[in-house]
Amino acid sequence: MAKIRRALISVSDKTGIVEFAREISGLGIQIISTGGTANILSEQGIPVIPIHEVTGFPEMMDGRVKTLHPNIHGGLLGLRDHGEHIRQAEEQGIQWIDLLVVNLYPFEKTVARPDVTLEEAVENIDIGGPAMLRSAAKNHSFVTVVTDPSDYAAVLGEIRETGETTLPLRRHLAVKVFRRTSDYDAAIDRFFSKAYLDEDNIRLHFSAGRTLRYGENSHQSGTFYRDPACGESSVAAAEILHGKAMSFNNYVDADAAFEAVKDIRGQIAVAVIKHTNPCGFATAETAGEALARAWEGDPISAFGSVIACNSRVDTAFAEFLKGEHVRHTGYVVQDGKLVPEPIPSKFVEVIIAPDYDPDAFALLSKTKTLRILKTSVSGAGPSEKKTYRKITGGLLEMDRDLSVLDRFEVVSQKSFDESKKALAVFTYTACKHTKSNAIVLGREYRPGFFQVIGMGAGQPNRIDSLRKLAVTKAIENLQIAYDAQGSGAGFEEFVRDAFSQMVLASDAFFPFDDTVRAAAESGVQYIVQPGGSMRDVDSVRACDELGMAMAFTGIRHFRH
Repeated sequence: MAKIRRALISVSDKTGIVEFAREISGLGIQIISTGGTANILSEQGIPVIPIHEVTGFPEMMDGRVKTLHPNIHGGLLGLRDHGEHIRQAEEQGIQWIDLLVVNLYPFEKTVARPDVTLEEAVENIDIGGPAMLRSAAKNHSFVTVVTDPSDYAAVLGEIRETGETTLPLRRHLAVKVFRRTSDYDAAIDRFFSKAYLDEDNIRLHFSAGRTLRYGENSHQSGTFYRDPACGESSVAAAEILHGKAMSFNNYVDADAAFEAVKDIRGQIAVAVIKHTNPCGFATAETAGEALARAWEGDPISAFGSVIACNSRVDTAFAEFLKGEHVRHTGYVVQDGKLVPEPIPSKFVEVIIAPDYDPDAFALLSKTKTLRILKTSVSGAGPSEKKTYRKITGGLLEMDRDLSVLDRFEVVSQKSFDESKKALAVFTYTACKHTKSNAIVLGREYRPGFFQVIGMGAGQPNRIDSLRKLAVTKAIENLQIAYDAQGSGAGFEEFVRDAFSQMVLASDAFFPFDDTVRAAAESGVQYIVQPGGSMRDVDSVRACDELGMAMAFTGIRHFRH
C-alpha cells in the first residue's frame, strides 16, 4: 500500500478536477499545483501550495519552465524504502510527492485544426508534463499517477477507504501513463515529420493482446489485438457469449461476414462466409428465412462456415441450423450433380449478430463448440477511415472501401425496372465482398428479396470466374430449388428462366466484350459493373446486339 500525504496537480483538461481536489483536500492531503490549475482550485476555496514555493523558482518563460526541478522529480522518483534515497532527500529538503495528477497540453487537438500554425504546434508540445508522468510511473511502487479523469473515481475510492492505494491499481495507472506518453510522442513525430521533412509517418496503437491457439495454420503462432480508439461496430469489439475461443481464421472470416451484412440497410440480411467469400448472401423478412435463402446459395461450401446477421436472431434461424425436428441435409457431388444426404445438424464455426431470442440462444448454445458473438450493427463511433496490410519489409495504407456504388447509370438500350435495379444493387454489394476477380449472380427469389445463387471468386481472369464457377454453381444450386418446388416445367426450362431474371455483377470493368457474350450464352440479361474500360463501348454494343441491359456504378471493388 502507498499512503497519500502530498499530491501535485497540473492539468490541461480540467474535467472533474475541482471535485477531485476538493475531495482529497478534505481527506487531509496537501495539494501542490501550477499556473492555471492552481488559480482554479484557489478560486474554489481549495487550499493549494503554488509550485514556486516548492521549487524556489518562479514559473518562467511563458510557463515553459515550472516543474523541471529536483524538488519535484526527487519527490516523485525517490525510493521510500531506500536508506540512501531517504538520507539525500532529507539533506536537500525534498519532500515526497505521493500522488501526481497530470494531463498534457492538447497537442493532438491543436494540430487537428486545418488552420494550425507551426508556432501553435510547437507551443503545445508538453515538456514538464511527460517528464513528471514518467517519473511517477517509473516509481509506481510508491507513487500513484493519474492522467485520465475517468480514473479519479477509482483512486478516490481506495483513498477514502484506507488513505492509501493498492499496488494493482498503481500498476494499472502506470501502464496507462506509458501508453499515453507513447501516443503523445508519436503524434508529435507524425506532425513534424510531415511539416519539416514532408514525410508521412505512422505509429499504430493496438492493445489487449490475446494469444490464439495458432495462426492461419497450426505451425504459425497468432495473437489478437484490439484498437482501443475504434468506436465502430465490429467483430473485434464483439462480446463472445458462448463457445470455444476464437481462432485466427474465425476472426478473419467473422470480420468478412459482419462487414458484408453491415452494407445492407433497411432489410434483414445474412451472410454465410467461407474463406472470406460470401458463398451465401440473402435478404428476407425474418432472420430465419434470410439464413435459409443464404444457405441455398452454396450448401456445400456452407459446411463449416461463419455466419453474420444484421438483425436479432430468431428461433427459426436456430432451428434451421440445430433443430432436432428439422430435416438437416448435406450435399455431395455424384456424376456432376448435388446429391442430398441426411446429417445430424448443420455445422458452422461462428455466428455473429446484434442479439438473440432467448429460445434461439438456448438451442444454439447446446453445441458446445459453436462460437456465438454479439455486437451492435451501428456502433458508438464513426467508421474507421483507413485500413492496412502488412507486406514483408513494409506496410500499405489505404482508405477503407466504405461505398457500394457512386451512381447507377444505365448505358444500354435495354433498361432496368425498379425491381431489377434493387437486385443489381444487392448483387453488386455481394460482389464488393468477394475476392477478385469476382463474378456474382443474384436473383430475386420472391418480390423484394434477394439471394446470391452463384459466385466466382479469386480467379486470375474474369471469364473463368463466370463460366467455370459462377454459372456452374448457379446451376447446381438451382437444382436444389427445382427439386424443392416439385413438379412443373423441366429443369432446363427452369434454369433458362432463372438466368434470364438474374443480375450478374462484376467487381471491375470488362476489358473486352467476351464477358458479356459469355453471360449471354448462359441466358443472363442484366449486368452491373463499374465501367471505366477503354473498350466500354464494345461491351455496351454487345449488350445492345444481344438485347441485354448494362449499368455502370463508377466504383471498382477489387479485393486482393
